[in-house]
Amino acid sequence: MVYRFRIILDTEEDVFRDIEIEASATLEDFHNAITQSFGFDGQEMASFYTSNEFWEEEEEISLFDVSDEPGGIRVMGDTYLEDVVDKDNTRLLYVYDFLNMWTFMVELADIGEVETGRIYPNLMYSQGEIPAEAPEKEFISEPIEGDDDDDDDFFDDDYDLDPEDYDSLDFDENWN
Repeated sequence: MVYRFRIILDTEEDVFRDIEIEASATLEDFHNAITQSFGFDGQEMASFYTSNEFWEEEEEISLFDVSDEPGGIRVMGDTYLEDVVDKDNTRLLYVYDFLNMWTFMVELADIGEVETGRIYPNLMYSQGEIPAEAPEKEFISEPIEGDDDDDDDFFDDDYDLDPEDYDSLDFDENWN
């Protein structure tokens, strides 16, 4: 079987690639196809994350095992596309270069038959140019349900802290 994916850079402009790759390929093979199709050198750390229909990050599948104990995390080279993606689980997140956080939404668009004579992976379509710098990410925490306090929740009366006290502190004189 051949999986046809659309890989979309998380940016306002339309920047995406359509890639077809054999279902039996590893996520490392897919990582290499993605980096080449977007013009990256492929030398940076990267991870795939399984995702639900809301694009929420779930299990990490890393390029290398960076866990505290060997085998503590799934790695791309040992994980096959057909084991993480199917007609019911179509979405992955892909992050390349953790310093710049190039973030991509990866969605399975179609499952087809292998075509004789075609070399996989195959870049089917390319739209848009990748920007010079990774798009800025805004990380916003979700509000805690039932929490009606203002933005200074951390400095509430339970801890006897006042946010104004911290404005005058100098970093160097208060560093341990």
